Amino acid sequence: MESYGILAIVPPALSVFLAIYTRNVIVSLAVGSLSGTLILNSFNPFFASVSLIRDHIFIQVASPSNSQVIMITLIIGGFVRMLEESGGARAFSAAIVKYVSTSRKGQIATWVSGISVFFSDTANSLIVGPLFRPVYKELKICREKLAYVIDTTASPVVILIPVASWGVYIMSLIDNTYGSLGIEADAFSVLLNVWPYQFYAFLALLAVPMIISTGKDFGPMLRAQKAYLEDENNHKEESADTEDPKLIVVILPFAIMIAVLGSVLSYYAMTEGVKSVHVNAGLCLSYLMASMGCAYVMKRFQGKTYSQSMDSFFKGMGSLMSVGAILALAWALSSICSELGTGPFLASLIGEGFNPAFFPIVVFFIGAMMSFATGSSFGTFAILMATTLPVAHILGADLVLTIAAILSGGLFGDHTSPISDTTVLASMGAGCPHINHVSTQFPYALLTGTMTVSAFVLLAIYQTPYVIFIMIALQYLAIRFMMHRYGE
Repeated sequence: MESYGILAIVPPALSVFLAIYTRNVIVSLAVGSLSGTLILNSFNPFFASVSLIRDHIFIQVASPSNSQVIMITLIIGGFVRMLEESGGARAFSAAIVKYVSTSRKGQIATWVSGISVFFSDTANSLIVGPLFRPVYKELKICREKLAYVIDTTASPVVILIPVASWGVYIMSLIDNTYGSLGIEADAFSVLLNVWPYQFYAFLALLAVPMIISTGKDFGPMLRAQKAYLEDENNHKEESADTEDPKLIVVILPFAIMIAVLGSVLSYYAMTEGVKSVHVNAGLCLSYLMASMGCAYVMKRFQGKTYSQSMDSFFKGMGSLMSVGAILALAWALSSICSELGTGPFLASLIGEGFNPAFFPIVVFFIGAMMSFATGSSFGTFAILMATTLPVAHILGADLVLTIAAILSGGLFGDHTSPISDTTVLASMGAGCPHINHVSTQFPYALLTGTMTVSAFVLLAIYQTPYVIFIMIALQYLAIRFMMHRYGE
């Protein structure tokens, strides 16, 4: 293979720089990919443009596994839109609210409701937030705390569900990158191996009940709560619709989904074994059937025609077209980097003296900085999967831990970034000033981020999935100490 030297790092480096500068992942990946084809085609702009489309985007999108992912992603978007319009997720949350009577129960109910809306990070904020605003007003809890809880039960929940949209997206990146490295592995199996090491997601989710159990807050969150109690008039609640959707609108679609997906996976588990293609087929069929269930309850309880439901479904698909564009460009960038030999060149820069056991820690910090600066964990996953996994493979670093570091770093940066869509939506859902949400959430997220780094350090010394239990205990002790020392 021809050696391109330092030019091999231009496409990924340009993509990262532009992602930070423009905060537009699609433009960044497109320009980075085009720069790569320019290098591969002797800087001829015509051949470079044609090559980008013909030799990379078309080929990657035409790949059976990649086309399956795009189709599933769009179908999930359609289902989420229909479920939101039917009031299904809101009905499920409303049933939980009936059992709320104290401040702690109210916050725990929010946490449980957020986890229940596991199919979409954006739907979490827009459904759970408005539902619990009047509850928090009644219980005299500041809206900044509501924003923190729903933001922390958005992306950290969805990323842990292999059959949700994030899981499908991540599997596609794994499948593509492993293929470019010549590694034969089932993406679904790889993601299951990564699952125990998604430290930030687990620790962030568990930090919420840990903090709630103390009955205290510290730092900016404490000041926000004090300010709220001193001036409740600044938190007036608008009149809300008191009519709650019926539980059947959420029970029926999810019952259909679970039944169909369970049937498909059970069949293959008993015959030829469950593989990524079986998961994809099961997801596609189950979400389509669940969407039909949504259409039925929308007609039954809202009087909407099946044509109107179909319009909602296609609108939901359209809302995720940008994700499809990111996928196609990320796959193209990955194949271009493979032709340029980006991985081997970066590995040569790091040198043989670098201990590969510590490589995931480096990847975590890179992912955190990228995601924080761009506000996009999706874009961070795409770029780092294409660039750091080949380096890890050459250095001999553990690929599973490297993927886990990419996911944890990207999630931490996204969770703390003021320009992240989930952070903005959490502020909107809770009805609190955005800058207040960012400033009050950051110390809690930073504590969890510190625990995550510590977990990867422990793994560099001794690799075992049981590290998560050690970190859960340490995080609990750290939270108790912070609340005892600084909390009220």
